[in-house]
Amino acid sequence: MSDFDRLHPALRHHIVNTLGWSTLRPTQLAAIAPIQSGQHGLLLAPTAGGKTEAAFLPVLSRMLDEHWTGTSVLYVCPIKALLNNLEPRLAHYAGLVGRRVEVWHGDVSVARKRRILSDPPDVLLTTPESLEGMLISPRLEREAWFGQMRCVIADELHAFAAGDRGWHLRSVITRIDRYADHPLQRIGLSATVSNPDELLDWFAPCGSRQVVGSSSVSTEADVTLDHVGSLENAAIVISRLHRGEKRLVFCDSRASAENLGTGLRELGVRTFVSHASLSVAERRHAEDAFAQERDCVIVATSTLELGIDVGDLDRVIQIDAPGSVSSFLQRMGRSGRRAGSARNCLFLTTSETALLSAAALCRLWSRGWVEKALPPVQPWNVLVQQSLLMVLEHGQMTVSELHIRLTDSFPELEPAGVHACLDHLVAQGHLASPEPGWVQIGPQAQSQHERSHYRDLLVTFTGPDQLVGKHGTAEVGYLDPTVLLGKQEEPRRVLLSGRSWIVREIDWKRRVVWLEPAAQGGQARWMGSARGMSAEVAMAVRDLLRSGDAGVASLSRRAAATLHDLMDVMPTQVDPPAVQAQSASTWLMWTYAGTDANRRQQLAWRHAGASRSDGLSITWRTDPRAVVFTSDLDPVLGAEELAELARPFKFADMLPPDGLSRMVVARLGLSSA
Repeated sequence: MSDFDRLHPALRHHIVNTLGWSTLRPTQLAAIAPIQSGQHGLLLAPTAGGKTEAAFLPVLSRMLDEHWTGTSVLYVCPIKALLNNLEPRLAHYAGLVGRRVEVWHGDVSVARKRRILSDPPDVLLTTPESLEGMLISPRLEREAWFGQMRCVIADELHAFAAGDRGWHLRSVITRIDRYADHPLQRIGLSATVSNPDELLDWFAPCGSRQVVGSSSVSTEADVTLDHVGSLENAAIVISRLHRGEKRLVFCDSRASAENLGTGLRELGVRTFVSHASLSVAERRHAEDAFAQERDCVIVATSTLELGIDVGDLDRVIQIDAPGSVSSFLQRMGRSGRRAGSARNCLFLTTSETALLSAAALCRLWSRGWVEKALPPVQPWNVLVQQSLLMVLEHGQMTVSELHIRLTDSFPELEPAGVHACLDHLVAQGHLASPEPGWVQIGPQAQSQHERSHYRDLLVTFTGPDQLVGKHGTAEVGYLDPTVLLGKQEEPRRVLLSGRSWIVREIDWKRRVVWLEPAAQGGQARWMGSARGMSAEVAMAVRDLLRSGDAGVASLSRRAAATLHDLMDVMPTQVDPPAVQAQSASTWLMWTYAGTDANRRQQLAWRHAGASRSDGLSITWRTDPRAVVFTSDLDPVLGAEELAELARPFKFADMLPPDGLSRMVVARLGLSSA
């Protein structure tokens, strides 16, 4: 029997006769047997490689063969926009064989959610946070809703695994597994990663499992690096190049996307903007309009990196450099989907550091290298979040039962540390002990979260405190308060959705900013943490400076000249590190060690004069050549320093001091071990 013949006859009929597919792709065929046998799986394919169908069609076939009833499949995505984009496609596939798909997330109306609860679909598209909300909802009959679950498909698993949302997702799946009548089959979909077996072992720790697809990296693409020096110059280049074509431009900040989008519009380019601080209506309008047009540009952040379909593209343009080779591959993979076209990417760098980073990424890609997908170590902050949510889910629990459930969700963490976290939560009032051996939600958690129905507990990431920007009754997007503070010329102007707006009124109590269109001008600003540089990229920068070789990527004359100048002035000696005087009071130590390692060294030697660091160097207030270094670089952190370093990790403030210190030291690589 061929792999295709394993599919249910009705599904095979519609694949050939309704969808018009003469065959399936190799990865799609290879996924059929392991998925239909119930194995956990990780399906690997590049962007537009058909991963969604590779997972969904065999699961749909299994649903028909085994007569699954109720909501039996969860399809989980990291962003709501991807769910919205997938819904019509998956609903079409399911509808061909008489099955239903629904989407459930924070933007879905209450009325629609009521209909879903009263008439459950076969497949539910959702996020980990929405699943968490269902688990703790007192209005949901969890045994009935989750009892017939058979399979969880996690799209863009590498994106989940890269942060605490991965730990959250895995814990939520483990909790749902307890309600299900059958063990849940776990299927992850991922772009190319260099450690697929390790990623699958983490996602599905128990049971038979198989990786399907190749983790090899293709270097067939047309990639060019140009150095334009500023965002304004980038807008000019984009406006003049590839006229008549559809261009997707990636920026790595919302402010850059807004400034570039506005600049392109002022140059007469048909331009749309998409990022996470735009309203749902604005994003959908931009993405739908872009998909239907030809001679236009959409400027986006990583929100359009994760597989959202915006139609056929002619060109991908990257402003500066993405954070990883994996991200670069996903973005470039949005091009070259039409028959006869090739993948392509044009880098337009606005700074010398960005040029070095982009060239280093291309150098690594040319050698077939891509990052591992590694979950953050020591997820104690997610454990305390899950402690509170598990108690909310059950109302009251024995401490022993809570401990068992937590160690099931986090087998990597020491049981003694779990006990210490629970004791600390009780001592701080986040949990309460109504009688010996039992716990319930405590007064501290109630006072902080009960009024908002515990919404802030549902997410493991910290979002900015933004204000809603409105034009009339329509929401345009969300503004960072910092762009509205301080002395400014009147009337105040802001950029949002690639357009200029005058700020007419600010209602700080209701968190609303009333906007009116302006002819031009305005600021765009959102607070956020700077992206780090991995040790591999930093070392590739050093190799680039020594050789001038950016791999298979082509350098424009401007980029080649700038790189040649940098090769003349940037030292590459690292043993011992080269030191350059920047002024009478500052020195640079060139390490090429990456952000984490340099931060560790800067913290360890802060009292000797190390003041700040980045991925390539450490800045000193004294000449480091006069410092006597030792091999012990473990920093002794004070309480204030520890709290500051822990701030990016949500829920870390609920950890006992020893647990907090252990997590921060491990997360930031501050241990010399």
